[in-house]
Amino acid sequence: MIFVTGGTGLVGAHLLLELTKQGKKVRALKRETSNLQQVKKTFSCYVENAQQLFDQIEWVNADMLDYYSLEPLLAGVTEVYHCAAIVSFRKKERQEMIHSNVEGTANLVNAALANGVKRICHVSSIAALGKAQNGEPVTEETNWVPSKKVSAYSDSKFHSETEIWRGIEEGLDAVIVNPSIIFGPGNWESGSAKFFKTIWDGMKFYTKGTTGFVDVRDVVRAMVLLMDSENFEKCKNQRYLLNAENLSYQNVFFQIADALNKPRPSVFASDFMTGIAWRAAAIGSLFTRKPAAITREVATGRNEVHNYDGSKITRTLGFDYTPLSDSIRFTASCLLNDYK
Repeated sequence: MIFVTGGTGLVGAHLLLELTKQGKKVRALKRETSNLQQVKKTFSCYVENAQQLFDQIEWVNADMLDYYSLEPLLAGVTEVYHCAAIVSFRKKERQEMIHSNVEGTANLVNAALANGVKRICHVSSIAALGKAQNGEPVTEETNWVPSKKVSAYSDSKFHSETEIWRGIEEGLDAVIVNPSIIFGPGNWESGSAKFFKTIWDGMKFYTKGTTGFVDVRDVVRAMVLLMDSENFEKCKNQRYLLNAENLSYQNVFFQIADALNKPRPSVFASDFMTGIAWRAAAIGSLFTRKPAAITREVATGRNEVHNYDGSKITRTLGFDYTPLSDSIRFTASCLLNDYK
């Protein structure tokens, strides 16, 4: 039995598709109020027998912050994929996100240890890694350093990861993946999929900063490969940075616009402009009482250059990444199909 958290998210939904296609027995955690339509929609992007595969999943309700509701669900489980995490860049949600992500991971680790789970794959993030110096790319060995400039999301992912390392010290075997920005079809109103929806809606601005990108199918393929019995023994208790390419936001936005047959963003958003934008959004939210469309954490650093080295898994397992241009075209085709 394989146990999956975060099955309704981008990575989790694609992971469930891959596991069910392989005929694996899967138990997926969800909240009682979770909407499963997005999972079905993701399945439908790839296969004709989407409903048949979806019906193979055993969905269970529990709150990861409630250890005693979580622990019994891991009975008989041999593998865990931990994909669940809250992602927010809103100041008001900082403490709630950190508490939820870290405490939820701690509870999962404790429940896995209590049930004798053999191995766990934890989906972390490049946000849990540090910033390289002197223009060098970030690797698995780049240490995270706390500072006031670190986002709350980064803080939460780093400390969530420390719970996995704590579990390893207590006898749990685990692998950790640290993906860069993940592209793939999902909820067009949230996460990286919103890049596509925003450009579809006619976004005019771009920045020139550089960061890493990876296809969601590569993330899932890497996770399953690392958890394979033949590979796990040599890969366990390590982290693997997953990154296909380092590209500028300008380059990526232009590729998305071309794939959607929309005008390319034409106005460069300097640091000065993005600074005005998040401050204006913050003031506007006071009057509308709705969350600001852009926050300081989202706007800050969008013109900085950060490169990431995702070659460790290639050197270890001969893993090949999907070119980002292919990922963009496929994701755009899914959005176009949805908006026909």
